[in-house]
Parts: sequence; structure tokens; C-alpha cells
Amino acid sequence: MNPTQTAQRFFLLGPTASGKTAISLALAPKLDAEILSLDSMLVYRGMDLGTAKPSAAEQQVVRHHLIDLVGPDQEYSVAHFRNAALQVESELQQQG
Repeated sequence: MNPTQTAQRFFLLGPTASGKTAISLALAPKLDAEILSLDSMLVYRGMDLGTAKPSAAEQQVVRHHLIDLVGPDQEYSVAHFRNAALQVESELQQQG
């Protein structure tokens, strides 16, 4: 990617269990995209029930970011989340 170009970003928003994962898994391969999860509950390992976390198989179809970062007993603030998201965005931007 040319340094003056800006990568396209697509945002898929909606309530839990509304079909966002299915849509993103269908679109991401066609767009050669990765998924940056902005769901605050998905950062916690073991919090699979009630969060509609993408399955391991779904996460193998398309690379996901910001999932299973910390244990549920660990503190993880919005500042941590923001910094992690910005880091992933920067890495993806560098990849082109």
C-alpha cells in the first residue's frame, strides 16, 4: 500500500447474536480483510457463553484480533483496550 493511501475500514455494528459474525466471515475473505473485534467481553478468555464469541473454527477462517487477551480475573480497562486496538490497527496498516 502506498504510504499516502488509507486502508478501507468497514464497521459492522449490532446487538449480540444478530448475525454480525456470519456476515463478517462471509465478507472478510472476499475483501482480503481481518476482523478487529471491538466487543469488550471477547477480550476475556473462557467467557464464551453469553458473548457469542466466534468459535475456534470460525477464527481459523479469518484472522481475528482482540479476542482472548486476558483472564477474567485480570484487570483490563478501556485504556488497555484502546491501546491494543490502536496497536493492531497500526500493524495492519503497515502490512498493507
